[in-house]
Amino acid sequence: MNKYKRLALNTMVFAVGSFGSKLLAFLLTRLYTANLDTALFNTKEILEMCANLLIPVVSFSITDAIIRYGLDRNYERESVFSNAVTVLLAGGAVFLLLSPLLLLYADIRPYVLLLVGYVLISCFRQLSTQFARARNYVTLYAADGIACTLSLFVFNIIFIAWLKLGITGFMLSIMFSDLLSGLTVWLIADHSRFFSFRFVDRELLETMLRFSLPLIPTAVLWIITGFSDRLFIRHIMTPSDAGVYGAAAKIPNLISMVSTVFYQAWNMSAIAENGSKKRSAFYTQVYDAYQAMLALAAGFIIAFDRPLSDLLVVKTRDAAYARAYLYTPVLVIAVLLMCYNQFLSSIYTVSKHTKNSFYTSLVAALLNLCLNGFLIAEYGVHGAIAATLASYLVCYLVRVFDTRRFIPFEVRHWRFVLNLIILFGMSMVIHRTDPALQSPFPTAAVALLEGAGFLLLAAVNFSPLMMTVKKVLRR
Repeated sequence: MNKYKRLALNTMVFAVGSFGSKLLAFLLTRLYTANLDTALFNTKEILEMCANLLIPVVSFSITDAIIRYGLDRNYERESVFSNAVTVLLAGGAVFLLLSPLLLLYADIRPYVLLLVGYVLISCFRQLSTQFARARNYVTLYAADGIACTLSLFVFNIIFIAWLKLGITGFMLSIMFSDLLSGLTVWLIADHSRFFSFRFVDRELLETMLRFSLPLIPTAVLWIITGFSDRLFIRHIMTPSDAGVYGAAAKIPNLISMVSTVFYQAWNMSAIAENGSKKRSAFYTQVYDAYQAMLALAAGFIIAFDRPLSDLLVVKTRDAAYARAYLYTPVLVIAVLLMCYNQFLSSIYTVSKHTKNSFYTSLVAALLNLCLNGFLIAEYGVHGAIAATLASYLVCYLVRVFDTRRFIPFEVRHWRFVLNLIILFGMSMVIHRTDPALQSPFPTAAVALLEGAGFLLLAAVNFSPLMMTVKKVLRR
């Protein structure tokens, strides 16, 4: 089987497993906006941000090392997994001792015990599912994605819609679904036979930690870049504004969904292809297709921004949600750039230059924080969106040149620029539908302009997609 076909088949397996789960998770936005006002929605977002900040710190980002070294045939999987479990046990113990410090943050004080449980259980699930993926249990990994989100959906209905537990119900839903997922995968894949303290390899442990430790600040910096906007909006403006911004940011996650499905398969192929003489050509072709695929996905979401917002955001709970769709289009472009950065980060992973991943993430985070402080005070929510977009763009520009020092491959910069111009044009059309404007665009004109923009995107990106299809079909 050629490498393009293997990548395509793995992507399809992950897509089947992820599409249902991501769609259910996406629809949860409607459940949350129907049962939580904008201020409570913002509290939920803050708790998620705190959990996402803590997980890589508590786990030492060791799950990334599981994939990198678990897929590498030069290392024993028993040692890789036993090392990872040992690191996670040590990190969890230290976290429990230091967890009272979380009480210093007033917004999360009522939920600290739930947050601790959320973090520890999520670390366990990541350990279990990523090792299954490293053992090439691709189907199990994909099936677990559906089962976990389905259970999350059910638990949310029980705890939030039925029992009306609000934020507590949200936290319990996450904990129960993650615990069920982690245990199920562990038992089915029989991970126990790979774990023993006698399998711990000190030399490999040091190697894994040298790889994973730079990824801790990298992960934290990306979360800061992605979520700091909401904290700035909350304190400079109001919790309600932050809640609306959080709701608007859910629709661009569809781009991230497409990217994540591909990235899971790509990471496996990139590691397998490491050392190949044709590696550069492989990266060039795959990145061309990846960039084209995501640009089309971004154009589609922007074109259907208003109906997607109407479908997912329940405005009867809080009238402020009605403006969420106006913030979405430029956020879609920002997430698109984030996904390009994710692809480039795989080069740092494969080449084991994770320190560069940290440095480039630091540039994005510092720029985001500086711009947020200035732009939100001046332009409100639109200032936060501009800050996010600028930080992801700068990170992309740095990485697209830096990564090719390690794995040389061609990038069609003209296509990247042209795609951005078209997507910004489509975004401006949506912005002109704002009812607050004196002469907002009529629906017919919006449909015509958005349709023309998407067709133009399709024409620009047709060639790399078709070339990749031909390579996949080639024997």
